[in-house]
Amino acid sequence: MTTNVGEFSGPRHGRASHQAPDKPPQRRSVRFGRFDLKVSPYLFVAPFFLLFAVFGAYPLVYTAVLSLRKNTLTGGDAGFVGLENYTKVLTDQHFWVVLGNTFGLFIVSTVPQLIFALMIASWLNKKMRARTAIRMGVLIPNITSVAAVGIVFGLIFADRYGLANWLIQSVGFDPVEWRNHRWSSWTAIAFMVDWRWTGYNALIYLAAMQAIPKELYESASLDGASAIRRFWRITVPLIQPTILFTVIISTIGGMQLFTEPLLFNYGRIQGGSLNEFQTVAMYIYETTFTNNFNVGRGAAISWLLFLIILIFALVNFMLVRRSVKGTTS
Repeated sequence: MTTNVGEFSGPRHGRASHQAPDKPPQRRSVRFGRFDLKVSPYLFVAPFFLLFAVFGAYPLVYTAVLSLRKNTLTGGDAGFVGLENYTKVLTDQHFWVVLGNTFGLFIVSTVPQLIFALMIASWLNKKMRARTAIRMGVLIPNITSVAAVGIVFGLIFADRYGLANWLIQSVGFDPVEWRNHRWSSWTAIAFMVDWRWTGYNALIYLAAMQAIPKELYESASLDGASAIRRFWRITVPLIQPTILFTVIISTIGGMQLFTEPLLFNYGRIQGGSLNEFQTVAMYIYETTFTNNFNVGRGAAISWLLFLIILIFALVNFMLVRRSVKGTTS
C-alpha cells in the first residue's frame, strides 16, 4: 500500500512541476496587450499624419521659404529678399482688385446658396414618397464634373446665342454681355457655384435637422405654433452651429475659387478684359506661371490667402463655441 501511494504521489508532484513554467508566458502576453493598447491607436492614425506631412506641411513650409526669396522659373533663385515680395503684393492695386472680386463672388454665391440649401433641407425633412431617391438626386450636381458644368453654363450664358439671353430677350429686355461687366459675370459664376454646392449643403442641414427631437415640434404644435414659427424658433436655433460651419466652409471654398471662373472665361486666366471676375487663386496662377514666372511673389500671394482663410477658421471656432454655450445655457 505504501508503494502504491508513492507511485501515485510521484506523478502528482510531477504534474505540478510541469505547470509552473506556464506563468511567465502569461505575464508576457499581458505586457504585450498593454503595449498594444497604448501603441495601436497611434499606428492607426500614423498614415494620415504621414500623408499630411508630405502633402500638407512640407508644401506649406516650402511655400513660406519661397515667399522670402527672389525666385523665378526662368532666372532661378536670386537669393533672400525678406518681406519684399509681400510689400510688392500689398502695394499692387491689382491684388486688391482680385481680392475684392473674390469676396464679391463669395457673397453673391454663398448667401443664396445657403438660403436655398436650408429651404431644400426643410422640405426633405418631411415625410414624402421616394424620399431616399430625392435625397440622392440632390447630390448629383456635386458629383458632376466641373469641366462639364463649366461647358454647359458657358453655353447658357453665351453672349449671342445663350439660353439666358434668349429668355431675357423674350420678355423685351436687351441681351447681357455676361463676360464684360462685373455684376453680370459674378451672377453667372454664382449660378455655377450654387448649382454644384446647394444640394451638398442641404444634406448637411438635413442631417442636423434629423438630430432634433420630434417632441419639441409636437409640443410646439400643441401650443398652436405654425410651421413657419416652428422653423424659426426650433429648427434654426438648434442647427445654428451647422449653419455657421457651412458659412465658413463655403467662405474657404469661395476664397479658393478657380475652376468655375476659369472655364467661364473659356480657359483665359485674366478673368475678363478688365479682370472683372479674376480671383486670388487665378492671380496666383497668372503670377507664377504666366506673368514673368515669379514664383516668389506667387508664393507670397498664396501665404496671404492662407492667412485670410486661417482668420476665417478662427472666427468660425469662436462663433461656434459661443453658439454652443448659448444653446446649452
